[in-house]
Amino acid sequence: MDLSQIKLIATDMDGTLLNSRGEVSQSFYYLFDELRDLGVTFVAASGRQYYSIIHKLDAIKDDIIVIAENGALTMHKDKELQTTEIDRETYLELLEISKDLKGSQVILCGRKKAYIENYGQDFTNMLEEFYGRYDIVEDLSQVLDDQYLKIAICNQKGSEKYLYPALKHLENRLKVKVSGEIWLDLSHNLANKGYALQQLQNSYNISPEETMVFGDYNNDLEMMSRATYSFAMQNAHPNVKAAANYTTKSNNDNGVEYMLRKMIEAKKSIRSL
Repeated sequence: MDLSQIKLIATDMDGTLLNSRGEVSQSFYYLFDELRDLGVTFVAASGRQYYSIIHKLDAIKDDIIVIAENGALTMHKDKELQTTEIDRETYLELLEISKDLKGSQVILCGRKKAYIENYGQDFTNMLEEFYGRYDIVEDLSQVLDDQYLKIAICNQKGSEKYLYPALKHLENRLKVKVSGEIWLDLSHNLANKGYALQQLQNSYNISPEETMVFGDYNNDLEMMSRATYSFAMQNAHPNVKAAANYTTKSNNDNGVEYMLRKMIEAKKSIRSL
């Protein structure tokens, strides 16, 4: 494993860079300063809303690239690099289908903000962890003045068991992603982290052999395929462990930082020769 050649690092947030309390470790910021000095491009790639990601990484938000909404939006500073949206006809169809998912909450992830109907204060409180900007509306079908990046569906009983079986028939034309224990995302077929990362690799002329990625859940699978140095967290879903070329420690044991240190050491040892 030759980590000295790495030029681009992309990491998922929840369950990966963030610990189980949703926090970024202080040691990460020290390591990030070294990555920046070494000229390594850093990408935060998450199912979260863009505004939520930059809130979590506020101290370095101008120095990173953000892949948000599972690949539907890529941003650098305030510049939009790539957007992959759902057309309104498909959006309305998905809303109609989602009405049959009893006990579930539907979130429209727009370019400007997220939109929900009134599901009660407890759900709104949970939502605020992942969405920095949102509106509560009477009817999701009447949201007109925004782009439709993704529909996120929440079911507290479990997304893999209670949501995916009812929606997997859409996979022939859309991305249907179990993105967390209680979350499932519906988006354009090209709206995934792997496609978004590939566009960045092409733009920066960086190969998979020069790329390192970290992830823990099924919405990271396409991203794993874009890097020779793909790492599943110890706490990752079995699908991700099977897809990744390597594993690292869990998110609560700073598994990302553990490998970043090894990569930084490898780069410095080459420079000292």
